[in-house]
Amino acid sequence: MDTGSRLKLVRESYKLSQRELARRSGVTNATISLIEQNRVSPSVSSLKKLLEGIPMSLADFFTFDQPPREHQYVFRANEQPDLGRHGLRLLLIGASVPSRQMRLLREQYAPGASSGEEPIVHAEGEECGLVTRGTVELTVDGQVSVLGAGDGYYFPTTLPHKFRNIGADEAEIISANTPANF
Repeated sequence: MDTGSRLKLVRESYKLSQRELARRSGVTNATISLIEQNRVSPSVSSLKKLLEGIPMSLADFFTFDQPPREHQYVFRANEQPDLGRHGLRLLLIGASVPSRQMRLLREQYAPGASSGEEPIVHAEGEECGLVTRGTVELTVDGQVSVLGAGDGYYFPTTLPHKFRNIGADEAEIISANTPANF
């Protein structure tokens, strides 16, 4: 199910009008309408803002219409919702696990793709990862490093950080962060 249809399903399930969700989230009514019609694709930060108005986590949003499964330990490739956009795939592993304590992502960056123009900063948490292929430029708190396959990182997510594929081929990172609700 696409993001727009899912947002409409969730909003209606919570018995919220587009106007009420706009009021609660600070996102315009027109933007919500365009997202639900799949005329625009929301950024992860915009989607998080919308979901805070419900309130709901990204993981709960992407598994909303799926029946809960007891004791699921394996998550096949087609069971990993994509939270990314613009040449960046962020495949969430274990999205349907209730009360997850960490978030594990398979991040795939097309050549030139990045985590965004603005650095990412969270109020709390840690992130670590391993580049499995490609060449990634990682900037943490203004410090720039170039990572290749086999190189890893670990930093507090309270520091401004961003990622960019500076190679000619797709880059992939396997990353984990806490808390799980980012």
